[in-house]
Amino acid sequence: MQRTPHWSLQQLPDMDGAQFRQWQALLEQRTGVCVSQQRQAYLQTSLGARMRELGIGDYQAYYEHITAGIDGALEWSALIEWLTVRETSFMRHRASYDCVAQFLAGRLSGSRGPLQLWSVGCASGEEAYSLAIIMEQALAQAGQDRRDYGIWASDISQRALDQARLGHYAAGRLGGLTGAEVEQWLQPLQGGQYRVAPALRDRVCFTRLNILELAQAPIRDLDIIFCQNLLIYFRRWRRRNLLNQLALRLAPGGMLVIGPGEIMDWNNPLLEPVADDRVQAYRRRGSMECLE
Repeated sequence: MQRTPHWSLQQLPDMDGAQFRQWQALLEQRTGVCVSQQRQAYLQTSLGARMRELGIGDYQAYYEHITAGIDGALEWSALIEWLTVRETSFMRHRASYDCVAQFLAGRLSGSRGPLQLWSVGCASGEEAYSLAIIMEQALAQAGQDRRDYGIWASDISQRALDQARLGHYAAGRLGGLTGAEVEQWLQPLQGGQYRVAPALRDRVCFTRLNILELAQAPIRDLDIIFCQNLLIYFRRWRRRNLLNQLALRLAPGGMLVIGPGEIMDWNNPLLEPVADDRVQAYRRRGSMECLE
């Protein structure tokens, strides 16, 4: 692998078409993410940032390094942190969380076992903690404060998961929360930072998962699967395949919530759409009550 002398003073060249297609194919093969031609600048910038750290000035040399041997596998793990950064916030698209709250009100009245939720592609954790807040509110309204539940939260980025476990966020990430929710569930720190209350952090289990390895994930019989702003990065056929796999992991009567408009040409015989024009959500046919 050739390193460029005085690399920090040099401008990396633009990718040519063949180089872009080579990197585009590798990223899709390993993560499922499809980088369109319109996002070539994003890919080039992300690769360039990592290449500058290593002092490499040639895309081909870096490609050959990252696809060869153990060193390449280790470097891929480092690169993926540059390629999968997603901006998010608490209660992003509040209507989806309102839909979850309404669903939980009915679920809590009929189901007697512990509830399980899954935040798929949780990024830095705001989505998972938002679900925990909604869950706590639903339990309080149902008078079941001691009810057991757990939230799985998965992402491919280890750096994002480390931040999620820490549970520290800037004030700008809290925009979807009400003032009362911030006061109850986040503790102010110095420098405009906030820390998620331990009562929420203890309910969430963060784990690293490549969505392409979904079949190996030991997560099943879920009451809620929440997967927003992730499917947009995949081709339509892969979105359908992933959603079909998620549908199988719902418990009877469970609900799948995705981002509005993330897929328009998909249906699954196990699911029925939720009648709410503000959201895109589906319930698995059947109910827990009929199985008990």
